[in-house]
Amino acid sequence: MNILGEWVLPILVTAIVLLGIIKRVKVFDCFVSGAKKGLLTVYELLPTITGLVVAVTMLNASGAMQLIAEAFSPISSFFKVPDEVTPMALLSPISGGGSLSLFESVLKTSGPDSFLGRTASVLMGSTDTTLYAVTVYFSAIGVKNTRHTLYAGLAADFASFVLSPFFVRLTLGE
Repeated sequence: MNILGEWVLPILVTAIVLLGIIKRVKVFDCFVSGAKKGLLTVYELLPTITGLVVAVTMLNASGAMQLIAEAFSPISSFFKVPDEVTPMALLSPISGGGSLSLFESVLKTSGPDSFLGRTASVLMGSTDTTLYAVTVYFSAIGVKNTRHTLYAGLAADFASFVLSPFFVRLTLGE
C-alpha cells in the first residue's frame, strides 16, 4: 500500500477531533454516545442475522438448495443460463457469504476466463443480498411494510440471472 493510503485514516480521525475541539464539541462524549447507539443496533439486529444464517445453513446442509436449483432448471434452460450458476443466483438474495463460496467453487472448477466463470462473475457483481438487506435494514429502523422494495429487488436479481449469460455471450462470446 502506498504512503498516502496508510495515513488517510489517522489524518481523518485527527481532523475530526480537531474540528470538534475548534467547534467546542465534547468529542469523547459524542464518541461514547455513538458507540452505545451502535452496540444497541447490533443487539437489536442479532436475532435477525442469526435467523438468516441458520436458515441458509439448513438449506445448504439439507440439500434443499440443490432441489430448488433443480426445480429452476426449466427456467435456466429457457434463458440459456448455465446450471452451475443457478444455486448461486438463488442464494445471492439471501446470503452474500453463501453465494460468494459458490462463486469461488465455480471459479476453481471452471476458471475465471471460461464462459461459466465470466457468467458467474457478472452475476455476482450485479446481484444483491436483497432479502438480507430488506430484513436487516428495515428491521433496524422499524419498518414493517416493505411495500415494493422486496419485489423490485427480487426482480432486479432475476434480471441479473437472466441477463448475465446473455451479455457475456454478447460481449465476450461463449
